[in-house]
Amino acid sequence: MTNHPPYSVVLTYIEDRQEFAVQAIDRARLGPVVAGTLEVPILLDEHNFRLDDAFARRLGAAMLSLIALGQPDIRKYMSVTEDPID
Repeated sequence: MTNHPPYSVVLTYIEDRQEFAVQAIDRARLGPVVAGTLEVPILLDEHNFRLDDAFARRLGAAMLSLIALGQPDIRKYMSVTEDPID
């Protein structure tokens, strides 16, 4: 297995092509770019350290909702539930 250094994942919605781009970037290179920007901590202990399907769904819904704040036209494609599903 290849050994990867720690990196961050950047999700970008490219509106004119109607596609998402996912990029992995070295944390050290990204640090200066994100300094002073909105940061929303997601505490693992609040999710009992379970990175399961429910966690992934809520994380994805949060990412889409955040993108939609700056690019509201994407909302017409969204039909996600942000709250937990029982």
